[in-house]
Amino acid sequence: MAVTYNVVNLGAKGDGRTDSTKAFLDAWEASCGSASPAIIYVPPGRYLFRNAVFRGCNNHAITFRIDAHPVAPSDYHVIDDEANWPAFQDVTGVSIIGGVLNGQGTGLWACKRSGKNCPAPRYTLGLTKSNNILVPGLTSLNSQMFHIVINGCDNVTLQGVRVSASRQSPNTDGIHEQLSSGVTIMNTQIKTGDDCVSVGPGATNLWIENVACGPGHGIRLKVAHWESSEGPRRRGCPKRDS
Repeated sequence: MAVTYNVVNLGAKGDGRTDSTKAFLDAWEASCGSASPAIIYVPPGRYLFRNAVFRGCNNHAITFRIDAHPVAPSDYHVIDDEANWPAFQDVTGVSIIGGVLNGQGTGLWACKRSGKNCPAPRYTLGLTKSNNILVPGLTSLNSQMFHIVINGCDNVTLQGVRVSASRQSPNTDGIHEQLSSGVTIMNTQIKTGDDCVSVGPGATNLWIENVACGPGHGIRLKVAHWESSEGPRRRGCPKRDS
């Protein structure tokens, strides 16, 4: 039977102002220490957190169940030097169910359009060197840069995902995948200012089905050639209003 860790019980506050990063990381640490499957529950509210890196551990059955709106700091200068917000690295058997991740990227987009010296943008959800990952029903809003990045992973399924950003948002690819195998993207709606799905080098066994794109630049292959005969396959992917 799964054990549940509620981030509110660990100190998180859904007021949109209190930094709840430590509560999320404490829930992850407790889940990693559990001998049973674990659920990290995020109840309704707006939870502010900075960079949170969830690193691999011995528990290969951890579920984030998010009924909330986690938000990045509106001041883009305060996010640390990690590339992703949040990031999962070297994890196995993680599910991220539901939730609305708000990267609050509008301020940084304006800075970049002005030509000022701006800090490096961050991706919203990063999956790196991870296996057997399930992401159903997640929404990503207003990422500073790419919304979801899958890098060096095996067997990742994104289903019912929603991505939304202004058509003027710079370099906000919806989903970027590279150096990964067995990635499935299904029943997903992407509205953004750049590529809806971008595919980098080393992508094999990629399946894309029923992805509605627009506004956005469609599905782009950012490689000169496919490195195997099992490159991307897609079906039922309309592109609208680019």
